[in-house]
Amino acid sequence: MPDIRSSNFAVRGAAERAAMNMPIQGTEADLMKLAMVAVDKELEQIPSARQLLQIHDSILVECDEADAEAVTDVLKRTMEGIYPELSVKLIVDTTAGQNWGSL
Repeated sequence: MPDIRSSNFAVRGAAERAAMNMPIQGTEADLMKLAMVAVDKELEQIPSARQLLQIHDSILVECDEADAEAVTDVLKRTMEGIYPELSVKLIVDTTAGQNWGSL
């Protein structure tokens, strides 16, 4: 990050913010990758469920309406417990709807 030594206050400030944010975003990405693998394994128990998309910090799952509650339980339990050694508690919100637009 050569801009961290810039004489321009705005450029230097942006570089400092990026440097502080990078480990947080990297850790979140690693946690999400772990969660996606674990969720995929857990969803094997629900034949109608399958992961469709990962968007930022969300996983979109398609399933039969009858399985929606079980899927949200799996997502919440699995994602919140993905890295128990983490010093902060992960909190996951889940919603269910007929389509992506209704979430």
